Amino acid sequence: MPKKRKSRGRSKGDKGRSSKVQCDVCGAWVPRDKVIKVTKPVSIVDPQLEKELKKQGALIFKRVVTKNYCVSCAIFHGIVKVRSKEERKVEKPLS
Repeated sequence: MPKKRKSRGRSKGDKGRSSKVQCDVCGAWVPRDKVIKVTKPVSIVDPQLEKELKKQGALIFKRVVTKNYCVSCAIFHGIVKVRSKEERKVEKPLS
């Protein structure tokens, strides 16, 4: 059977079986090395309150949140784009 991608869509290499993680959007079980991770800082405070506090000179810390997406959810939410046949063969960093 022909291969669509050189890595077969995973980053496990020659490790054997990897553990599974749940997608944070749809709840599907996806292998840990296939999942698409998105890490971003999220403010704990309400946006309007944060704006007022910043005017007064207060420091507002943001919590770093990591989300796991399955491939279909990542494409649907625009995190990963669909690539042409030639582009798929070339390895490309996610960010």
